[in-house]
Amino acid sequence: MAAVVVPSDITILEEKKKIGTRKVTFLENIALMGMAPFMIHLHYSKLDKGDRRAVLSKKYDADDKSEEATIVKKRQAAIRKEVLSTPFMWGTAGAMAGLTWWSFRRYNYQSRLVALPFIFYAGTFVGRAVGDVVTGRNAMYARDQFLASLPAKVYY
Repeated sequence: MAAVVVPSDITILEEKKKIGTRKVTFLENIALMGMAPFMIHLHYSKLDKGDRRAVLSKKYDADDKSEEATIVKKRQAAIRKEVLSTPFMWGTAGAMAGLTWWSFRRYNYQSRLVALPFIFYAGTFVGRAVGDVVTGRNAMYARDQFLASLPAKVYY
């Protein structure tokens, strides 16, 4: 049995509704650099960095009020918020690790090295929450978050 990877329905709809290319902003580029550099796709159930960049680089007609156009615009906005919240995760984790390193300044390096990975890992969770609040992702509807999680490719 042959396996085929094809564009998903939402990707086909995005291609149908786009009117050109949108310039990916500087902050979006920085945030995309902070995401995982590659992803092992077993069943193509998630968006990788390239798929997110492809969604963000599409331009849609602002005057189009159809349901399809509304869906693709909301998906793009949700993915944009998701991407922009990533640097907050890394920044908060780094700040918490740095403050831990500084607060352990009177101790030997072994005690610092024991505490550092745990605080950094906890900082990623705190940073995700901070990034969600700052970008407004925590106030999004569940439908919009679901649209952002739809994969760009389907494995048949």
